[in-house]
Amino acid sequence: MDITFISDTHGLHDSLKLQRGTVLIHAGDITEYGTEEEVKDFLKWFSNQPFTYKVFIAGNHDLFFQDCLVLKRDKLIPGGIIYLQNSFLEIENRKFWGSPVTPYFLGMAFNVRAGMDIKKVWDKIPGDTDVLITHGPPKGVLDNGIGCEELWKRVNIVKPSIHCFGHAHGFSGVDEKNGIRFVNAAMVDGLDLLKSDVYKVVGKAVRLVI
Repeated sequence: MDITFISDTHGLHDSLKLQRGTVLIHAGDITEYGTEEEVKDFLKWFSNQPFTYKVFIAGNHDLFFQDCLVLKRDKLIPGGIIYLQNSFLEIENRKFWGSPVTPYFLGMAFNVRAGMDIKKVWDKIPGDTDVLITHGPPKGVLDNGIGCEELWKRVNIVKPSIHCFGHAHGFSGVDEKNGIRFVNAAMVDGLDLLKSDVYKVVGKAVRLVI
């Protein structure tokens, strides 16, 4: 099974050109301001991508998914697209689990306090997960210093084949530790407000086979 990973497009998804594949995963921050209009625009684009399965989670910018009612959210998401929020699915005998949660930062979407509060979230990750999708990185892996220590601990207990995340702009890439392939799929650069207040797409989609 081939899986293509992207993350942190922040409304710039139209600039991506993706090759046809089996599974497409977006690891959150599909929007910049978290509005319903941005979400609709992303979902229209996402539904047209040439993949058999399309899966996404929210990120800390995606306030709509935190604030809207579940019924409204589910009606908005087109058929053929799967949204994960501390939940799992199975594709071709591979188990995927996804979460939008990140450690607390400015009270943005899906922020959870570090320590025991966020540990309770990561303890929900099933032990037989093959592909783990979180918006934030684990501590010490392609994380620009913002990774979560409790997530790192849990990942090394579960030991998924792949752990995909974003959130840490400008640190995209693939690394392998303890037999786990880690993917920071963030598409945009690290925003330097001294030079510009506009993101640029600098990352490339990562495709792995599992």
